Amino acid sequence: MLTAILTVILQAASGAAIGKLGAAIGAGLAAIAAGMGIGRIGDSAMQAIARQPEAAGDIRSNMIVSAALIEGVSFFAVIICALVIFV
Repeated sequence: MLTAILTVILQAASGAAIGKLGAAIGAGLAAIAAGMGIGRIGDSAMQAIARQPEAAGDIRSNMIVSAALIEGVSFFAVIICALVIFV
């Protein structure tokens, strides 16, 4: 079933359309992966704060910096994929 669907998609799509489909899938994967990464950072930070409440300020600031870096990279990936789609 899946191979039949993929065969139809590949036959219907031209070279440019496949590139746009790949860019759209790449943007989606970048957003999903960033969400999962930030979620894991938040989970780990909350566990660390629960174990050592006196270090909450340091843990929170490190969590925010790490989440900002991940979000910046994912935003860059989504912009690159959007450029591939629209340019």
